[in-house]
Amino acid sequence: MTTGAPPPTYPTRPRRSRLRTFLPLGIAAWLVLEIWLLTVVADVAGGPTVFLLLLAGLVLGSGVIKRAGGRAFPALNEALQRGGTPERGGGNGLMMLGGLLIMLPGLISDALGLILLIPPVQKALSGYAERTFDRKLREAGPGLFGDAFQQARMHRPDGKVVQGEVIRDEPGDAPQGPRPPLNK
Repeated sequence: MTTGAPPPTYPTRPRRSRLRTFLPLGIAAWLVLEIWLLTVVADVAGGPTVFLLLLAGLVLGSGVIKRAGGRAFPALNEALQRGGTPERGGGNGLMMLGGLLIMLPGLISDALGLILLIPPVQKALSGYAERTFDRKLREAGPGLFGDAFQQARMHRPDGKVVQGEVIRDEPGDAPQGPRPPLNK
């Protein structure tokens, strides 16, 4: 039986990005390669040697993360106190990533983590990351990530959400007289 109404049209699913398509495959291949390399080393050097390598990686990686965190958090606190951003070129984030990679079980991740601890590599990667991040922010148009920090939502007592924009008042722009109540 037909009602004469057109069949419903469903919106087409957005196309998956290449990263979302190939990232799981890359992670799976990396894990298989790590396990294979550990078995090869275990055959050559023995199981206790591999266990000691993994334990040494855990201890070294946690030490690197603790040292980098000890540097990063005071710098972040100082930057927030003066109202700015942390100084560039610190490399603490890359040191933490290197420590995390060293802590992960596997020899390839250990090698990548040790490479990230080299200061010239940190400097080159941090410069590349800053340029990429700045370019992505410039490309972001209105309504996207570019003005996400200017958006705000107010939750009213009746449960409604009011969309708004945050506008900072300068000290000389203070309102004259009492402010109206926020809840009516």
